[in-house]
Amino acid sequence: MCGVAGLWSGSGRLAGAELERRAEAMAATLASRGPDGAGVWSDAEAGLALSHRRLAVVDLSDAGAQPMASACGRYVLSFNGEIYNHRELRRALEARGMGGWRGTSDTETLLALIAADGLELALRQCVGAFAIALWDRRERRLQLARDRLGEKPLHYGWSGPAGERCLVFASELKALHAIPGFAAGVDRQALSLYLRANAVPAPHTIYRDVWKVRPGHVVTLGEDTLRAGAGAGQSQAYWDLAAVIARPLATLDEAEAEARLEALLLEAVGQQVLADVPVGAFLSGGIDSSLITALMTRVSAARVKTFTIGFDHAGFDEAPHARAVAQHLGTEHTELYVGPEAVRAEIPALADIYDEPFADSSQLPTLLVSRLARSEVTVALSGDAGDELFCGYNRYLLSQRSYAAMRALPGPLRQLAAAGIGAVPPGAWDQVGPVPMFGVKLAKVARMLRSPLDTRAIYRASSEEWGEGLPLMGGGDPVASPVDLTPAVRDTPEEAMMQWDMTGYLTDDILVKVDRASMASSLEVRVPLLDHRLVEFAWTLPLDLKKRDGRGKWLLRRVLSRHVPDALIDRPKAGFAVPVGAWLRGELRDWAEDLLSPDALNAAAPFDAAAIRARWGQHLAGTHDWAGSLWGVLMFQAWARRWGASC
Repeated sequence: MCGVAGLWSGSGRLAGAELERRAEAMAATLASRGPDGAGVWSDAEAGLALSHRRLAVVDLSDAGAQPMASACGRYVLSFNGEIYNHRELRRALEARGMGGWRGTSDTETLLALIAADGLELALRQCVGAFAIALWDRRERRLQLARDRLGEKPLHYGWSGPAGERCLVFASELKALHAIPGFAAGVDRQALSLYLRANAVPAPHTIYRDVWKVRPGHVVTLGEDTLRAGAGAGQSQAYWDLAAVIARPLATLDEAEAEARLEALLLEAVGQQVLADVPVGAFLSGGIDSSLITALMTRVSAARVKTFTIGFDHAGFDEAPHARAVAQHLGTEHTELYVGPEAVRAEIPALADIYDEPFADSSQLPTLLVSRLARSEVTVALSGDAGDELFCGYNRYLLSQRSYAAMRALPGPLRQLAAAGIGAVPPGAWDQVGPVPMFGVKLAKVARMLRSPLDTRAIYRASSEEWGEGLPLMGGGDPVASPVDLTPAVRDTPEEAMMQWDMTGYLTDDILVKVDRASMASSLEVRVPLLDHRLVEFAWTLPLDLKKRDGRGKWLLRRVLSRHVPDALIDRPKAGFAVPVGAWLRGELRDWAEDLLSPDALNAAAPFDAAAIRARWGQHLAGTHDWAGSLWGVLMFQAWARRWGASC
């Protein structure tokens, strides 16, 4: 994986040497994304510079160095990611009479394909995870693009005072701070969105006049946009999940569907283990990571290396399950147990690693397992996306009958039931609950009971923080909701929620979490379940092949059972989490108190300090578990303090 950065100031604004100096400074902030090399290219006449940091994974020679120019000289590319089918694409190009390759990198293949077919058609032919900055020297046009599901990040926006603004773009927001004059303020709407979801959803960033390229989109920026010094350019989709979901369902029987799924998984894993560096896998012992690991053992010539983080805390330690699966599959397994001291030591770095407010507390174990894996491999495969594709999250498993039963209750009874759940401290519910964090899950049920109980309201109650009102003076933007941006294509609650999660939670939370944590350790993470061919197939499957007898991932379980005994997998679902709620009452209390003091809360944003302090008091008393919403405020506060940001 790599780091992409650059700027476009316009003709005559900056000398070529200054352009390159600024682009190099941007790339230097991304050194952990690419420790194996750095490069810069400029077009002084146009006032544009591209820079790159390289993590060498395919073609380790200088022939894979970037920025790279096409053989025809028209295009120059700075590219982050992998094109997994680039060998097939290269053979197809050779059949069309193209060749004369300088090396064996996928970057060179992609450039040749772009030169032959144009960017959008080229991307439709690619299987991969990528972020691209492409300069067209003939048309003087900059195009920025992301892979279909948003595995790789790309940001762009404006820097400098009116009349002197330049366009800046980079894999991470921290690179924009390397440009003189970059002083974007906090976007109030983005802050509202962040507090709901604990992540800032695309195309927003936390800053005004700075955006994320949407997954599956190409943003085109021409000289007219540059002269205006404003606007987000033209964003065009080359792949659209809603259109995929709208396709007719397949007519396969269960055996055919199972065989087809396994074949697609084997193809995806087989392509993604190909690298010129060591490859391993994250293994939690759950369905998804166990399946990816099992298939790796089928397609890998060498013994597969697997990695797990364990915690000495009841309900949060999945390391024994991972160990059992590793023993069954015969992997070379490494596990590391960490306590609160080790986790706490990582917290000061989070505002640098996640250079936008981000508050999924599983970022901490993800950071630790990435560092563990990087000690032995350069690439790791992950089992992410199985829940969103195959109906795995607990909120999907409430049947339509359950929703109907809740709706049938008179409003006063629903409110009474919600109050009854809330009257018992979450810790007490945890003592009697059948699954980890039972009290937190029941609190979400209580929020559902207080909602109008349509699918959208149920989803928001089960997934958003601060459901009773944002802790901002004035209440925040009332229309700011990630869910409001995405109409559901299918009628069932489960499929609507799966769609919303794929375009929101997966892209804006899970993939951001993994990208930043892994790149901080110079580790490339690949996600076979997000091979777009597999995603498209999964959405042709009827719901009863994903959810059956009150359990999700039915078809994935069927495929996994061919490789791993059910007894090693059958257990209640648990996320990759840390006991942050307990730590906030203990080891992290002083750190949190500093950031949640009234003075600190009033410094960076128009927070309602009284509302936040009230939750903090309830959390410390143990009457409520507000870990999720408080972690969101804490991560914003730590970020604002690090970057000197304010509304």
